[in-house]
Amino acid sequence: KKIPTADVQKRLSLARAYNASLLTKTSLSDPYTVKQKEGRRAYARMLEVHEMIGTIKIPKINVNLAIYAGTSESVLQKGAGHLEGSSLPVGGKSTRAVITAHRGLPNARLFTDLNKMKVGDKFYITNLSRTLAYQVDKIQVITPKNISAVKIEKGRDLVTLLTCTPYMINTHRLLVTGHRIPYHPKEAKKEERNGQIKAWLKQALIILAFLALIALFICWTKHRRGKKGKGQANQDDVKENKEN
Repeated sequence: KKIPTADVQKRLSLARAYNASLLTKTSLSDPYTVKQKEGRRAYARMLEVHEMIGTIKIPKINVNLAIYAGTSESVLQKGAGHLEGSSLPVGGKSTRAVITAHRGLPNARLFTDLNKMKVGDKFYITNLSRTLAYQVDKIQVITPKNISAVKIEKGRDLVTLLTCTPYMINTHRLLVTGHRIPYHPKEAKKEERNGQIKAWLKQALIILAFLALIALFICWTKHRRGKKGKGQANQDDVKENKEN
């Protein structure tokens, strides 16, 4: 909101130029236009300062994360990262942005529940100027070397969410890919509320289960003490009778 409109448009223009540079076939001569070179330099600056380039919301699993340039550990400890070499998340034909985040951090869930996503679920990316909607159409598990799975597909506007799998073992990569669909703010808000309600209900059930376990433990402890006290009383009665 604080960035002037002209600056926003310039940044978006550079982002699109960067994305276009990813489609250029490399050769012995310089493959990039002046604008594409400027876009790549702008991205290099974003990587340097770990610039926040947008946010991602996944209502199904109640995720709302900042997206930062790059995938350094300092970035992935606090939010989602944009995979260098993939398209920037500004939309457009022949683009595929790859957004990655950790699973199982002790202080944040991040993409921990990404495995719960199904084909047909939606997620939303907000960049400098607008919110883009994507609908999941492919879920894959690949080896880390299978980079062809995230290549740009001609004419398609795609975003792939990437994390490690299996949980806490991390030998493979889970890819959740969505294609661009029209964005409907009311529908997105409704999905977000539903996701939050499900998350609150889940937390409430966990708390109730924990309280039930505590109550059972207290009851069991009291019962054990009562039984032990009764046994001690019987022993005292027997001892008293013997003395008499």
